[in-house]
Amino acid sequence: MVDENRIEGAVKNIGGKIQDAVGGLTGDTSTQARGKANQAEGKVQGTYGEVLDDVRSYAADQPIAAVMAAMGVGVLLGFLLGRR
Repeated sequence: MVDENRIEGAVKNIGGKIQDAVGGLTGDTSTQARGKANQAEGKVQGTYGEVLDDVRSYAADQPIAAVMAAMGVGVLLGFLLGRR
């Protein structure tokens, strides 16, 4: 199953490209800048969705390794936060 962040990111990226193009055609640099910002936001959100999909896939394929990795991260965070 595809994470919704991937879909939303793709939509924002496409919308940003359209906004950028409209700003370029009309000479509106503000619209063009917002379009570029939306493109960047869409790419980041899409990448976040891909990472979530990869983690879910790994956890489904290797459940014991995923639990051990999560436990290791928890122990490390507990150690680091406990030293304050």
